[in-house]
Parts: sequence; structure tokens; C-alpha cells
Amino acid sequence: QVQLVESGGGLVQPGGSLRLSCSASRSMSDSDTMAWYRQPPGMARELVAQIRTVGVIKYKDSVIGRFTISRDSGRNTVDLQMNSLKPEDTAVYFCSFQTRKSNYWGQGVQVTVSS
Repeated sequence: QVQLVESGGGLVQPGGSLRLSCSASRSMSDSDTMAWYRQPPGMARELVAQIRTVGVIKYKDSVIGRFTISRDSGRNTVDLQMNSLKPEDTAVYFCSFQTRKSNYWGQGVQVTVSS
């Protein structure tokens, strides 16, 4: 079992920034992947960014150049720095910890981009 605790959501104006943080109950192995997903209102959950210990990083096309995923192995955390936020980034953001056998989810944090 892996427990995940997310923090950092909130309300921000267009063009603003937010930083999401996800704390995991154990460290990542080389076969694990941590990721941030989001689910906009009335839409399906989608991958935003993912990271592995070997440094493989993947981003959703629409966030490239605006969002940065990073990992602190000492604190077992994965952060998502979100800059130049747009109204279409409004969603519930979920942290994910994927092992070879299971996929664990955090409770989700609301991010609202609105003037």
C-alpha cells in the first residue's frame, strides 16, 4: 500500500501560478512512476505529467512550457509547478503512484483558474 497526500490547490487568476505537492508514504523504485492527473468538470481524467527515478518525464501537450514536474527523493515528494495558468486548467488534480502491480491515488485537490 502507498498513501498519498496532496496539497497546494486553490483559486488563482489567469496568468498566475500554483505549486502542487504530493507526499508518498514510501520512496519510488526504478520500476515506479509518479504522476499528476486532472479531471476537468464533466470530463474524463487525463494525464498531466509523469516522472520516474531514471528521469523519464512526460507532459500533456497543452502544459508543455508552463508546467514542471519534479521529484525530491529525500522527502518522497513530487511537485507540479504550474505557471501561466489558464481557465481551461481548472480541474481536480490527482497524484498517482504506479507500481508494477497497482496504481494508488491521492484524494485530489481543486485548482480553479478564474478572474
